[in-house]
Amino acid sequence: MKKILMLTTGGTIASVPSEEGLRPLGSEEILAHIGGAYAGCELTAREILTLDSSNIQPEEWKLIAAEIYAGFDGYDGIVVTHGTDTMAYTASMTSFMLQNPPVPVVFTGSQLPISHPLTDAVSNLRSAFAMACSGAAGVFIAFDRKIMLGCRGVKVRTVGFDAFESVNLPPVGVISSRGLELRHSLIPAPHGSPTLDTDIDTRVFLLKLTPGTDPEIIDLLIERGYHGIVIEAFGSGGMQFVRRDFTEKLGRAADAGVPVVLCSQCLYEASDPTIYQVGMRALEKGVIQGLDVTSEAAVTKLMWILARASDPAEVRRMFTTPIAGEINPQ
Repeated sequence: MKKILMLTTGGTIASVPSEEGLRPLGSEEILAHIGGAYAGCELTAREILTLDSSNIQPEEWKLIAAEIYAGFDGYDGIVVTHGTDTMAYTASMTSFMLQNPPVPVVFTGSQLPISHPLTDAVSNLRSAFAMACSGAAGVFIAFDRKIMLGCRGVKVRTVGFDAFESVNLPPVGVISSRGLELRHSLIPAPHGSPTLDTDIDTRVFLLKLTPGTDPEIIDLLIERGYHGIVIEAFGSGGMQFVRRDFTEKLGRAADAGVPVVLCSQCLYEASDPTIYQVGMRALEKGVIQGLDVTSEAAVTKLMWILARASDPAEVRRMFTTPIAGEINPQ
């Protein structure tokens, strides 16, 4: 029988209604609600946080990663319950902080509290436990009977049970009447021993462009001490340079040693700044192509990289090199 560790961090899944709104549940209370959802495995539950995921920030990322790493010794899989609003960020960062995990690490949550009669919590936990028992090592998100790489999952709906999608990579697993079916070819193979490295540089800013955005915001970010910028540009990587010239400001960022990653506001498919003149201008200023990375993975990966490298060429090399399946190099 597989030994599974469940770490609880709070969120909707771990709450029940009270006169003062939703209140958090302890790990033992969660076990009382899920009944036989973990049948077939020996489950140990441990509460490490009781937070709405809006309050899970870099400090909590480090704690969660360290608790997971400690669980590698003695368990065959680890499930982490988490609020849905920032789960994609936590799962992405965990994919970089914890490399070559020897067991499955599976994040899950729910859209309704576990005590609700129509909750999706039990189904999502069943999926997470099945993945945790699979022996397929890596960091994953289990939601709505789909298994996604942790660095590819994105929350795309606020209330629907199919709240998460795997962006620019098919789900690595699905659960149907045939049980858990994995696409092993989509799961990155370990390339060394497990490592825990939680050093990150949190001075990274995510900027979504709108028509008319003042390019001087780049000056402001540099002056405020930001060390990296991720830009969600238009379409395949476009940005304005008539009247409001963003490309000039990107040059200033490069001169200041502040790397800029260029992603697309489009959820699906890769950015490609080489298609248009404006994109070529940006590349000439030293912008890093985000390719098909999600915004959540771009921000967390740049935070992780900047704690290890400052040379622009090395930052570019590290960003465009896959670590956990978060990017498809071209």
